[in-house]
Amino acid sequence: MLMAAVLAVPAFPAFSAGETPAAPPKAAKPDLVKGEASFTAVCAACHGADGNSAIAANPKLSQQHPEYLVKQLQEFKSGKRNDPVMKGFASALSDEDMKNIAYWVTAKAAKPGFAKDKALVSMGERIYRGGIADRQIAACAGCHSPNGSGIPAQYPRLSGQHADYTATQLVAFRDGKRANSLQMTQVAAKLNDREIKAVADYIAGLR
Repeated sequence: MLMAAVLAVPAFPAFSAGETPAAPPKAAKPDLVKGEASFTAVCAACHGADGNSAIAANPKLSQQHPEYLVKQLQEFKSGKRNDPVMKGFASALSDEDMKNIAYWVTAKAAKPGFAKDKALVSMGERIYRGGIADRQIAACAGCHSPNGSGIPAQYPRLSGQHADYTATQLVAFRDGKRANSLQMTQVAAKLNDREIKAVADYIAGLR
């Protein structure tokens, strides 16, 4: 009977009178000084001193959502996003390094870009803002916002991004070379080369 009584006693946390459970530790704030140092040492040669890449094949990182940048770095490191060059850099970074870098570079102002192909930009605008209904292609603006600012922690900022880089990524999604977003793979699979070029050029000029 004694054993049954013991087993019937509810298991309450062992806190003394007036004692409250300890709060979970707060996540450390990003160290922007370390972030700048790491960015300068690892990233600046390809992405520019302040994240405004001058090389059309390399993305601008300034003002990008930090959560998105951390996710991409983690996926380069794990191989989920396949890029041998970026895997080499990302593999040398800890999660803390990634967070420090991401929060430092996203605080830098992005320089505006420009659309270059007037013959295609109107097509790009139609696709970006309205999609292509008869082929069930969703409007880019639905996830990336009408001005290309994106949605923090969910969808990346696109406005002002190099058209060459954007087009390359869309082709990679379409061809299965980039496979870290099923949603983007499904959208890009329905776009032809001319449409991809048009959308990328329109995005470059977004403000």
